[in-house]
Amino acid sequence: MEIRWFWNHTSDVVHLYQEQQELPGRQMEAFRNRTKLVKDYIAYGSVILQLHSIVPSDEGTYGCRFLSNNFSGEALWELEVAGLGSDPHLSLEGFKEGGIQLRLRSSGWYPKPKAQWRDHQGQCLPPEFEAIVWDAQGLFSLETSVVVREGAFSNVSLSIQNLLLNQKKEFVVQIAGVFSPGASPWKGALVGALAALLAALAALALGFLRLRRRCQEKLKKEAQKREGKLTAELEKLQKELDWRRTEGQAEWRAAQKYAVDVTLDAASAHPSLEVSEDGKSVSSRRAPPDPVPSDPQRFSEQTCALSLQRFSAGRHYWEVHVGRRSRWFLGACLAAVPRAGPVRLSPATGYWVLGLWNGCEYFVLAPHRVALPLRVPPRRLGVFLDCEAGQLSFFNVSDGSHIFTFHDTFSGALCAYFRPRAHDGGERPDPLTICPLRVRTRVPEENDSDTWL
Repeated sequence: MEIRWFWNHTSDVVHLYQEQQELPGRQMEAFRNRTKLVKDYIAYGSVILQLHSIVPSDEGTYGCRFLSNNFSGEALWELEVAGLGSDPHLSLEGFKEGGIQLRLRSSGWYPKPKAQWRDHQGQCLPPEFEAIVWDAQGLFSLETSVVVREGAFSNVSLSIQNLLLNQKKEFVVQIAGVFSPGASPWKGALVGALAALLAALAALALGFLRLRRRCQEKLKKEAQKREGKLTAELEKLQKELDWRRTEGQAEWRAAQKYAVDVTLDAASAHPSLEVSEDGKSVSSRRAPPDPVPSDPQRFSEQTCALSLQRFSAGRHYWEVHVGRRSRWFLGACLAAVPRAGPVRLSPATGYWVLGLWNGCEYFVLAPHRVALPLRVPPRRLGVFLDCEAGQLSFFNVSDGSHIFTFHDTFSGALCAYFRPRAHDGGERPDPLTICPLRVRTRVPEENDSDTWL
């Protein structure tokens, strides 16, 4: 008897049980010492695997394959990771700009949380500062502060929401009116005492004014020198950034000369996807799909679709409108990739794709996940394939910037790849739509230059 738990592909072993023995040496390194097989119900046809110390990188497709002398079966499912976060650390920073500054810190959130301050009447308070960053475990840490003005002192609340779980943590802070600088009965006495103290200190400090002035002049010169150096470095970096942006826009404009008419192959689409009649858009079906006949060209596990066109030589460019979807994969793959069973998207398996997760996390799999911070979220994506050069490039059509380029050797013909994700915040998302482009015809000349009509 064999019970094989795997991640994305049967060769990626999460936990293996063969002939009444567990084989930890066959596990992937990422799952070592984190799994436990519950054997109490195997005789009743039920197998349970416990996975401990969950991290965001555990997300993906999991499967369980059961083999015995008289029975075999396999099940697949998608694991999504969510973290509700730790109880916050709240601190009162003191008086600032005529109000009281409150600061809150919380960690262990996934995906990116949403925070909101409110006053005692439920009105939203704008944060003075807010930062949400990744930590070493791939989780999000939140730090936010607010200045509560005079007249709003009472109950002040903060809610931190996990949008994936649709759960939140809410905290209420009671601020007494006596904390307000304007309401304190000791304000006059305090101001008088401070004035007397300052006068005494001024009298004692007269002898040190010259020394202080010289020190200030020296520090000012050093600061000006450092500022000049930093300014020069910033100007150099800005020039390099402008040059790279200009170069990326030039590459994008050059790629547009190779625009092609791309159409979706409805026969390749997973049953849960709906391809438009003109073959220009694909989206997830609202209702469960009707049974479809078996077709070796149709993807049975991946919720994706390919193009009718096959590209084995030359240069080709197409654009896809992604709208405001929060999850998708786009790019190209070998036309001969297997259509049955799960697969890990990477160049090693014949996939060169760019992905979006949680509406803000852009990345490529090359072969491991590489994050791509983008200043402007693309609503329209350009894809440029150069078969001879072994390059697949992505461009942000929204601002004309270059995003990423794969460099590889393509072992066969390629197809355009489209994968909308079904779970998209519970709303009906925009379909992935192939944009109409002006397709130009190349006319070869004797001097081997390119002429376009």
